Amino acid sequence: METKNIIIVGVGGQGSLLASKILGHLLLNAGFDVKVSEVHGMSQRGGSVITYVRFGEKVFSPVVDKGQADFIVSFEILETARWLSYLKPGGQIVTNTQQIDPMPVITGAAKYPADLVDKIRAAGVKIDAMDCLTLAQSAGSAKAVNIVLLGRLSHYFDISEDAWQASLAACVPAKFLELNRRAFDLGKNFVG
Repeated sequence: METKNIIIVGVGGQGSLLASKILGHLLLNAGFDVKVSEVHGMSQRGGSVITYVRFGEKVFSPVVDKGQADFIVSFEILETARWLSYLKPGGQIVTNTQQIDPMPVITGAAKYPADLVDKIRAAGVKIDAMDCLTLAQSAGSAKAVNIVLLGRLSHYFDISEDAWQASLAACVPAKFLELNRRAFDLGKNFVG
């Protein structure tokens, strides 16, 4: 099997590390060789964060080069645009439409770009975009955006619902499991 590449991008504190841990667990249990990179970026300060997940028959490096990502999973729409060059032709984006102002916007030195989802789609990129924050809040916590995104991502994998649920149970503290199951289901079943 050809190695597949997933890039998880977002802003520090959004839960990308847990998302990559759940994906790694899921893919290992599905019989793949898996490499998960460490988080890169200013994760403690609201800066841009990127994590790589690679899986296949045999994976030698955890790093994904530009133009090689089969999937970009994005927690914030400007981060989607920022990392777009990593998506391979025909690749798929799964993104939250939430906007988190970066420092240049906060200080007034720049404006947040408008209509990013439409611009990305107009460029011929396959983008599955939804308001994950609202869905996470309806599941019970704004912190569940990562799990809403994984629920949505599950559409693109031929891996059973039971396997996804088992990885959730293995990686999420028991006291938050039901909330995260609701978040996963809301992402999985979202119709936009």
